[in-house]
Amino acid sequence: MKHWLVALSMVCAFDVQALELKGEMAQGSLIRGQVAQTDQVFLNGKKLNVSPQGNFIFGISRDYSGKVTLKIQNGENIKEQTYPVAARDWDIQRIEGLPANKVTPNDKELKRIRAENKLIKAARDRDTAEILGDLFGENAFVWPAQGRISGIFGSQRILNGEPRSPHKGVDVAAPTGTPVVATADGMVSLTHQDMFYMGKTVMIDHGFGLSSIYIHLDSIAVEQGQKVAQGEELGTIGMTGRATGPHLHWGMSWYHVAIDPATLVPPMTAQVTSQ
Repeated sequence: MKHWLVALSMVCAFDVQALELKGEMAQGSLIRGQVAQTDQVFLNGKKLNVSPQGNFIFGISRDYSGKVTLKIQNGENIKEQTYPVAARDWDIQRIEGLPANKVTPNDKELKRIRAENKLIKAARDRDTAEILGDLFGENAFVWPAQGRISGIFGSQRILNGEPRSPHKGVDVAAPTGTPVVATADGMVSLTHQDMFYMGKTVMIDHGFGLSSIYIHLDSIAVEQGQKVAQGEELGTIGMTGRATGPHLHWGMSWYHVAIDPATLVPPMTAQVTSQ
């Protein structure tokens, strides 16, 4: 769910200004904020990008505990506000019947996986100092595909009886060939035709460290470096890479902090049965 949190009014050393935050202070959330155009913003001591309009963003990881502190600075004037981060409950999912080499890769496959992970890391390391579209409007994000939700963010997957890292996105099950579109405006930062785990993959840079990823595609319709608009087709749903059926894995990240995509969009409006 979306929430507007009017978090802080600064009227002491500042002119009358307001810090507005959009998003729930909880694990897996993307927080979008606005300050005065001349303000600087720091998250737990780290300086954030602020747009000419005073907008900024940051993500809260799945396992973050404790509090976050925002510091707003305007010249020598400083105001700090601390927020508790709400914990969430996570589901456990068991998936059996995967090929053994997809669960425990051999040395050759591990070398390939490491090389592919470097490509993903490089895309997430991008620090584009501008927002590539409207990330702050009411319809800033849309579902990239319509279908049955077959996997949720944060769930712990046990593959062939072996625990794996938590799920970092949302899975949308739909027939092969179902269109996949961009969740928001941006630039294609990566395309890959055959990743070991992810198969055909597209990544989009939305600016300020925010990126989206679209995995297990059957086809790719864009090229690296291409600008895309929200709703523009990126490819189609498939079951390439490690997949037991046709579906889209959609992930969102603030740099390397995974965000729950479902918190950015309204409930799914259409349901289809996966094959």
